[in-house]
Amino acid sequence: MTAASRLAALIAVRTISAAPDPAALETLHQRIRDLYPLVADRLEWETVGGGALLLTWRGGAAEPTVLMAHLDVVPVALQRWSADPFEGRIEEGAVIGRGALDDKGAVVAILDAVESLLAEDVVPPGDVHLCFGHDEEVAGSGARTIAALLRERGVRPGLVIDEGGAVVTGMLPGVRGPIAVVGLAEKGVATVRLTARAEGGHASVPPRRSAPGRLAAALLRVERHPQPARTNPVVARMAAALGPRLHPAVRAVVTARAARPLLGPALGRIGGTAGALVRTTVAVTRLSAGTADNVLAAEAGAVLNVRLAPGDRLDQVVERIRRTVRDPDVAVALVDGHEASPVSRADGPAWERMRAAIRAAYPAALLVPYVMVQASDARWFAADCDAVYRFLPFAISAEQLAAIHGPDESIDVAALEAGVTFFRALITAD
Repeated sequence: MTAASRLAALIAVRTISAAPDPAALETLHQRIRDLYPLVADRLEWETVGGGALLLTWRGGAAEPTVLMAHLDVVPVALQRWSADPFEGRIEEGAVIGRGALDDKGAVVAILDAVESLLAEDVVPPGDVHLCFGHDEEVAGSGARTIAALLRERGVRPGLVIDEGGAVVTGMLPGVRGPIAVVGLAEKGVATVRLTARAEGGHASVPPRRSAPGRLAAALLRVERHPQPARTNPVVARMAAALGPRLHPAVRAVVTARAARPLLGPALGRIGGTAGALVRTTVAVTRLSAGTADNVLAAEAGAVLNVRLAPGDRLDQVVERIRRTVRDPDVAVALVDGHEASPVSRADGPAWERMRAAIRAAYPAALLVPYVMVQASDARWFAADCDAVYRFLPFAISAEQLAAIHGPDESIDVAALEAGVTFFRALITAD
């Protein structure tokens, strides 16, 4: 079998974490054993936290390596796929199906690399821990439980890698050629609730300011006054790394020390992904009010999804939201959340291992650090390792990126095979 056919076989198992199915997880675990007999025979297997897998490959005396991916996928309800999303089609040089990129493709790339190295009787320089969470898509506890278990055992990784950036071409204006975008940090995530209150009553006699009206005014103020944009250290490194691929005139401006403080505000004005790299974002995701068509709502609520940029603290962000709302009848409350991750090193042995592995798989790609704007399971290892990197070793197009969590998610067969090359090189690098 090929890597592509093995990925198709894993896609066919419906491990949708929003609708937990222990039997599906057990089927997936057994399928992995069947597809990778050497991994099944020679690695230490543990099922952790109700469905996550921890596979340990014993190696030499070097620092351990943690390779992460997740087994669960998001639902496909209400999406228009061109065929069954769990068929695992291989068509026109691509594997199509839910989880092809997020994140069963990484599971297969890791396992194919390990299986092939085992067949060659390779002994890795240090222990290799394969950590496959089962509930990442619902912010579950699988990977966190694995991280805690390894910490209790005294395991201190020298390098951790999980999903994140990828090898992309043409996605950044003015940047020529392929770049391998590796996350040094990820933004924190928080849920903030706004609650507006007013007198209820009959809808035939509406007040001058209703609870929904107060809430709407508060939300408009929040959207019109975004959190400040700043040049964080990762974005400064990103700009410096991009230098070789920029037009000389642009490079001179972007990489100049005097221009660094201006870079964040400039990207913030562009907005979109560029803006998300340099500021804490606040998005309205849920609204609620009222109990009947003819009754005034005594309370109206909104949920804000907050993504904290490195350098911002959660308490400061909540206080800025409160000052922006500036209405005593609209309560601002932190429901839950965690801070942005520490920033990992962009130098040293672990970083050079990343550079060498990327060069082995994508010789023309330039290594570029960035801030991951989504959340990953890698954050659970950030307290134990200063080399936690977020990177999917796959070349992907803008269309494939947009299809993650959407219909017709796919990965090119050539990219999957390059991912195997990447992990082989990463595992064997001293």
